[in-house]
Amino acid sequence: MRTALVTGAAGFIGAQCCDRLLKQGWRVVGLDAFTDYYDISLKRARLRNLPEGSPFRLIEDHVETRDLLSDLFAEENFEIVIHLAAQAGVRYSIDNPRAYLESNIVGTYELLEAARAHPPRHMLLASTSSAYGANTDFPYVETMRADHQMSFYAATKKAGESMAHSYAHLYNIPITMFRFFTVYGPWGRPDMALFKFTRAILEGRPIDVYNYGNMRRDFTYIDDLVDGIMALSEVVPPGPVPERPVPEGDSLSPVAPFRVVNIGNSSPVPLTDFIAAIEAATGLTAERNLMPMQPGDVPATWADTQLLQQLTGHSPKTPVAEGVRHFVSWYRNYYSV
Repeated sequence: MRTALVTGAAGFIGAQCCDRLLKQGWRVVGLDAFTDYYDISLKRARLRNLPEGSPFRLIEDHVETRDLLSDLFAEENFEIVIHLAAQAGVRYSIDNPRAYLESNIVGTYELLEAARAHPPRHMLLASTSSAYGANTDFPYVETMRADHQMSFYAATKKAGESMAHSYAHLYNIPITMFRFFTVYGPWGRPDMALFKFTRAILEGRPIDVYNYGNMRRDFTYIDDLVDGIMALSEVVPPGPVPERPVPEGDSLSPVAPFRVVNIGNSSPVPLTDFIAAIEAATGLTAERNLMPMQPGDVPATWADTQLLQQLTGHSPKTPVAEGVRHFVSWYRNYYSV
């Protein structure tokens, strides 16, 4: 039985990846620290929702724990690794940057060191659309420069990309970085806009709308994201060959088996339309508290997904109105409201 490692296994994306791998016949080792950044009971519930009796091994520890991953890689024979463990959230990185240093930088280092000693067939590491930072050329293309991150969260994720590239080059470890764009859907994170807006609207409280509503996001439904990750897991970046040039539009490194790929809906939605979709799904009208832009935030994101389509044939397509309906239905059922 093929074995996969998923770090951040109890997270929003991690739990969905575990579920998909188990249903595809994989044995899955999940690593999660169950930090209290948000409701731990929600994380536990996500894992209880995995297929009953499936070959799933859970390890509760921090990804940055010294030698934990090295010992685990030596014990297991991982074919693929999906690295999602990270301290998330742009705004929290302003208040508690050390959490990002430890999880996102040190944790990624520990993972890469483990892979150096025991290389899997393919490593897939999560990055973020926030890596594009201050870029105002849209849509975001993987080959554009991304040098001006707007938050420490984004800076740590971009640093992780550079660290991964160096290990791919030095030790011939095939690595795909995937940059995802505002993921939403059932079992989502309580610190994300959809969760906060839905909760406030159903409780009759106002919602905080930043930049006075002048925001656009490339909202990506969770199933579409997981489809993309699973498809990319089968597309192992080849090592460099001098006589074979990198195809135009491909982010493949000329010196390493390394590639960066966007996973997004490629259809930015105004924040006002997103709120309207929540109102339609709940049957209630939101009271808006208009506020200025938050530090570290950007007014718009927009993914170019041509490379994802070329590599996998996959193209995220779930409309926001449909995805929001699924989330609101899950929220009302989970919280009995």
